[in-house]
Amino acid sequence: MITSSLIPVDYLPWNQPKRELLRPPHKYRPASTRFENRTTNQDDYTMKGCVTTVSCKPPAKARLCNIPLEDLTNYKMSYVPHPVEKRYVREAEKFRPCDIPFESLTTHKESYRGLRGKPAKNAKPPARCPVQDAPFSNATEFQDKYQAWPTPQMFSRAPAVYVPPEEKMDLLTTVQTHYKHLKGSPAQSCRPERPIKKSGFFESSTTSKDDYKQWAAVHTKPIRPVPQLSLPVEPLDCQTTTKICYVPHPPVSTENYKPRWVGPRHMPVETETTYAISFTPKEMGRCPASYKEPPGYVFEEVNATGHRIYRSISQTGSRQNSCLSIHDAKNPGQKELEVSA
Repeated sequence: MITSSLIPVDYLPWNQPKRELLRPPHKYRPASTRFENRTTNQDDYTMKGCVTTVSCKPPAKARLCNIPLEDLTNYKMSYVPHPVEKRYVREAEKFRPCDIPFESLTTHKESYRGLRGKPAKNAKPPARCPVQDAPFSNATEFQDKYQAWPTPQMFSRAPAVYVPPEEKMDLLTTVQTHYKHLKGSPAQSCRPERPIKKSGFFESSTTSKDDYKQWAAVHTKPIRPVPQLSLPVEPLDCQTTTKICYVPHPPVSTENYKPRWVGPRHMPVETETTYAISFTPKEMGRCPASYKEPPGYVFEEVNATGHRIYRSISQTGSRQNSCLSIHDAKNPGQKELEVSA
């Protein structure tokens, strides 16, 4: 058994002054004024009113035809209803129990006919009576032929009698026996104590910075190769190979073989539909915007986007006589032409 022989008297704490923490002073003080709970977005953001938009919805026009839509189809006109025959319902037959009693006969029993044959012979050997009434011997063939070899007799010594010791057992270990306590003092450190700097502000000084000073290293200049390329003295003419070697060629005008557009083909409507009844054929006139000076219109101004705006002669004449009312301004019958310059 090994026990600890260290005494707490040998290890005592050193009387060293406590080092102050190197941290900035706590200068934060919360504001005494009340928090307004407003953000920068709320202060800078200005509420804007609703934007008035112009409705581009076309005006409601009167219906050209008030005739309701006919819902007659070829199926409704040629359909002939036929009377449905009455469904025949078959009556269920009543259950009649069988009068013949059940004989427990099966198909196998009825069709099976056993054939008479010779009875089977017994292949069991006849029982033999014991000749002698001697009991069953436990001897085997191995036991009869086995010969035991002569083995020498084992020598055995008698165990010694235990005699307990009369003296008491010494429970001291080897360490306790040979260890001698020396009355001495602990070794003192020969390293001089470092002066502790006491300052009120944070100097960002650590133990690693104080012990490991920066070496006075000399800045080495980079090794650069000697320039071997001699640059030309004449200035660059800023001409590329494409500009020097390019020869402009006149464009070749090709003849257009595309057929001219005759116009839309008028196909007669043969069947009678809602469109055929309410359809009014109109003449295909030329677009006024294709004219250099459209007939029936007078040039008025050029808007901000560069489009030339024309007014109809009837509209300009009515403007000279009297001012238009609000009802006339919203009238969809007024025509206004806008042509790109």
